[in-house]
Amino acid sequence: MRRPAHSRGAGDGLRRWLAATAALIIVAVAVVLTLAGTLNDRGTRDPGSIQARATADTHRDGRGAGKRTGHGAAADPASTGSATASAAGGEPATAPTAPSVVMPAALRPSTPAEDTLETALGKWLQVAGPNSGALVFDLSDATELDGAHPGYGRPPASVEKLWTTAAVLRRLGPDARLDTTVLGTGHLSHGVWHGNLYLHGGGDPTFGDSGFNQVWNQGYGPTPNQLIAQLRRRGIRKVTGRVFGGLITNYKADVDDLGGQLSALTYDHGTVMPHYNPATFAAHEFVLTMRAMGVQAVADRHDGTAPQDAQLLATVASPPMSVMLRLMNVPSDDLFAELFAKQLGLRYGHGGTITSGAAVITQTIASTYGLRPTILDGSGLGRQDRSSPKQVVQLLTELWHTRLGDQFAATLPTAGVNGTVQSIGAKTAAAGRCIAKTGSLDDVTNLAGYCSARGHQQLAFAFFIDGPENSTGFWLESKMLAAIARY
Repeated sequence: MRRPAHSRGAGDGLRRWLAATAALIIVAVAVVLTLAGTLNDRGTRDPGSIQARATADTHRDGRGAGKRTGHGAAADPASTGSATASAAGGEPATAPTAPSVVMPAALRPSTPAEDTLETALGKWLQVAGPNSGALVFDLSDATELDGAHPGYGRPPASVEKLWTTAAVLRRLGPDARLDTTVLGTGHLSHGVWHGNLYLHGGGDPTFGDSGFNQVWNQGYGPTPNQLIAQLRRRGIRKVTGRVFGGLITNYKADVDDLGGQLSALTYDHGTVMPHYNPATFAAHEFVLTMRAMGVQAVADRHDGTAPQDAQLLATVASPPMSVMLRLMNVPSDDLFAELFAKQLGLRYGHGGTITSGAAVITQTIASTYGLRPTILDGSGLGRQDRSSPKQVVQLLTELWHTRLGDQFAATLPTAGVNGTVQSIGAKTAAAGRCIAKTGSLDDVTNLAGYCSARGHQQLAFAFFIDGPENSTGFWLESKMLAAIARY
């Protein structure tokens, strides 16, 4: 080998070669460590941050949210159908496993807006405690932004009404109406109806006194006066028999913890008096109005179903379902929700019961959207109901900018403006920019809906806060809603 002119021999050359090689190795290691530190910067944030929570959750039970996936909400065995689902239970044959290493190529550098959102949500979720969950999804570019324990099922409370709303719109449609009728057995002679009358309810929660409806239902809802005016046009001025309150088949009075009792025939939001059920109370009030309008009649103290040969004498219809769903969701009306569940059970299930209706809602959501929350009622009052933030956000994502989805969104109240979200996000960036459904039980405080962010992105979100008292929960969600509205 030819040596340099001033070489001191092979030993010196070898030493120089080894030194140069070592220096190159040190530089390479430094570069690798620097890159690893840069890539790891987002994954080693404060343990209270949303991303750290989601990562820990993923490694524990596979339910964490993917960051900037570009594929919509990540698959979750608790929330979606599976091509490998068994015929019996619909559960995936094999559970997905979380990757042990995040490949750098799959990461997209975060934006300052994302970092700000992550920091803000992480701060408030840390206050909310470990039993809370959340997910925020950017609808504009179909990517998850942040989530904490998003796949874990929790009591949805009145967020359950989102499932009911979607199922009612899918099954009955926005234009469906529910009828209340007067049927008669007998005949008319010289202004006298010789026989009985039957006031039959079809499950309309808005039937009642005009003054009551003005306050409670924003002026919507048919009244007894409209039915009686039709009877008068037929020439009826007196009824010799009795006036009965009637129910359509298998749709009887139910639980009374809903601001009124459930029945196919309700009056003034299911109001009753001692010794009356909703149907007999409705007949009582109907007869009082008949007398005030010049028609003599007596109400029976028992309900009754009209015989098959009874004549249809008068009928009124509810507002369209699109209006009634808004009357349900804006104030979060449990009686409306359970009556709609019973309506679904009557028409598509095994009778007009809450259990039957909940089964129809469950089947509709599963077959249409591939989601399988645990739905046991229409209102979310049951603590055994279970939904996850991911399931709710996936529903919102599926509905977004569809015809049914636009009808769905129109039923929700506006943050800082009206309904149960009037005080949530008030005087913040969220006011007037977000629509959402609240849900609360003791120490359960939930919020889910859509938000038009300041950066023009359209977001879907679900916050489930378990543990803090409700006043604290809604305060936290107000802060979180303001944070995503500023995104």
